[in-house]
Amino acid sequence: MLTISNLEVSYGGINALRGINLNIEENKIVTLIGANGAGKSSTLRAIMNLVKKTEGTVKYDGEDLTNLNTMDIVKKGIALCPEGRRVFENLTVEENLILGAYTIKDKALIDNEMNKVYDLFPILKERNWQKAGTLSGGEQQMLAVGRALMVKPKVLMLDEPSLGLAPLLVRDIFEIIKEIHRQGNTILLVEQNAKKALEIADYGYVLETGSLVLEGNGKELLLNDKVKEAYLGEAKTVDSEQKKGEN
Repeated sequence: MLTISNLEVSYGGINALRGINLNIEENKIVTLIGANGAGKSSTLRAIMNLVKKTEGTVKYDGEDLTNLNTMDIVKKGIALCPEGRRVFENLTVEENLILGAYTIKDKALIDNEMNKVYDLFPILKERNWQKAGTLSGGEQQMLAVGRALMVKPKVLMLDEPSLGLAPLLVRDIFEIIKEIHRQGNTILLVEQNAKKALEIADYGYVLETGSLVLEGNGKELLLNDKVKEAYLGEAKTVDSEQKKGEN
């Protein structure tokens, strides 16, 4: 469905991405995990043509999107919910959602999509009059996801949706991601919470300093010793317990 080939991005002579190859199949959850600075967000931004690619191609259902502008990529059915929420703080919840539908001209269709967002996030319907800047962090994240859904994307890309949220809200966000997937959306998820991401992913990729170092089934990556040690903290815990037993 969405194929990224030999993707390279440089910032001021520094290679942020080095020959990235991704394949996101239709109606799957694919996750991209890695440490801060690994290139996860740069990958999503390069797909949307928000940063310049020095090499590589982006194809969607066989169509080359590499040099399209961001709005045209959105019109093709790909949407990005950015890291840090980035809601319009001085606008209401409803105004934020309407702005999310900027590629849609049919008011009835906009109203229909808004009702779908409200069904997914009832709290947003209750607060549709409220300024986005006065919402809690979790509510702002829901609004950011809802805004991305307003363009009826076939591929929804989520950049660190659980960042900065309390544990209970993290659980809620991942349940919402699963529900969005059940409704027929393909999802490309960038997430620092590797355990949660891999638990719901059909397939996963591991990025380190701009390069892909591992890929595979989400459940298989959860059991991978390197992933456990680097991103889940499990292997180190086992080692320390063993040392305690030896003393």
